[in-house]
Amino acid sequence: DMSKFTSTFFINNRLKLRTEVGNSHPIVVTANGVLQRNGDVTYPFRQDSNFWYLTGINEPDIVLVIDGNSSYLIAPPRNKSKEVFEGSLDFSSLQVLSGVDDVYSQKEGWQKLDTTLRGSGNVNTLGAPRLYETTHGIYTNPARLSLLKKLKSKAVVTDVRSQMVELRMIKQPEEIEAIKMAVKVSVNAFDLVKSKIHLLKTERDIQRIIDKEFIEQNTVHAYSPIVGSGKNACTLHYVNNSDNLQPNNLVLIDAGAEYYNYASDITRTYARGEPTKRQHEVYDKVSQVQDFAFSQLKAGTTIKNYEKLIEQFMGEKLVELRLIKTINRQNVRKYFPHATSHHLGLDTHDVAKYDLPLATNMVITVEPGIYIPEESIGVRIEDDVVIKPSGPPEILSKSLSRELY
Repeated sequence: DMSKFTSTFFINNRLKLRTEVGNSHPIVVTANGVLQRNGDVTYPFRQDSNFWYLTGINEPDIVLVIDGNSSYLIAPPRNKSKEVFEGSLDFSSLQVLSGVDDVYSQKEGWQKLDTTLRGSGNVNTLGAPRLYETTHGIYTNPARLSLLKKLKSKAVVTDVRSQMVELRMIKQPEEIEAIKMAVKVSVNAFDLVKSKIHLLKTERDIQRIIDKEFIEQNTVHAYSPIVGSGKNACTLHYVNNSDNLQPNNLVLIDAGAEYYNYASDITRTYARGEPTKRQHEVYDKVSQVQDFAFSQLKAGTTIKNYEKLIEQFMGEKLVELRLIKTINRQNVRKYFPHATSHHLGLDTHDVAKYDLPLATNMVITVEPGIYIPEESIGVRIEDDVVIKPSGPPEILSKSLSRELY
């Protein structure tokens, strides 16, 4: 267990946000709600990352108010039958965990907040995503949107997501520690898979080993794992994980444990028997691109410039593989259609401003890949790194072999 997240961590995060926001109006942030799966069955609850960052609380429907230098929680409405089934909320333990000054019932808390809002006329909150997010084709958790509507009926609302993002981009020691723990669990799972891969029959067999390891280490998946053999590895978000493993195909595995809500994100590509000369060749090029990427990462680098350099370097490798003749964006992206790096933290694709230069203690992934559907070869290698003042970065998943078999 990681007692490293003490109430001090959450208190300091609230103070930092208060300072960053720069006005004296209250800041109001909500927990996520519980989502319906079907009928009265729910999806497993996962806290809103921002709310957790400010409170450490994993309960639904609570509202945090930061008012001046004090803060309090507003508990959800009481429901007798829910309490019978799920137990009641213990106010004092919420207070101890988060270090807030007070916890109020729904009615009392909103009366107090209403009084403040009438006096101030202004309020800060985290802007809400649309109910249906078209980019990823997902319905978002409605908690923030309903809070936003409620606040708009009472006061002038300022969106403080931008300040929140800048805080979360720089990881504190206990956050890096949590990510390291998540990485450690993932690394163990990959090692287990690798030691047994020649015996396994299906993609599902691989996922089962990872699932079991994550559960035993008291973690969950940070995202839907990808286990793609042969041509399946060329579908970037392949999650069926149900095909048979062919003896001559490579298997791409992308999985990450989540520990104390912090994600890891690791990919390895393994051969089940002796790889072909071509598979070797493609694999080696991806390794070279990853090494090149590591060499470019240090505080002050902007991701935009870094991605340009990698695109050029990747282009050279694709020419060497006889896949393209001239290096240009279109040609390179045909075989390497995604970015090399993204921020990692409380979300797998963590909130970030990609035009800001990298700074010490940011955590990012490094994941080049080459995908050749016509040859049924897809290779990606992904590690998680901490940015240092001057390069090279600290590779958190360094203990996990990068060998093909």
